[in-house]
Amino acid sequence: MHAAGPKNPLHGITLEMMVTQLQAHYGWEMLGRMIKINCFNWQPSVKSSLQFLRKTPWARQKVEELYLDSLPDMKAAKDHPAPAEPDEMAP
Repeated sequence: MHAAGPKNPLHGITLEMMVTQLQAHYGWEMLGRMIKINCFNWQPSVKSSLQFLRKTPWARQKVEELYLDSLPDMKAAKDHPAPAEPDEMAP
């Protein structure tokens, strides 16, 4: 686990926030490829993932590490959203 305190990048970030943001950024399929745990690969949901991660320290650590590694990408995506796909049916 990481030390508590305001200098810790995970300070104030709940496990639910991490899972929700990672799922929104990568999707369940990619998340399941990146961290090979069943709660991301078989009938994934935030609720079932949280139940597993709260009682499995090694899996929670992997999620925390991925979250920290992904912060710059998620921040960039938030600051500069991808352009919308053009409508193929438009004349």
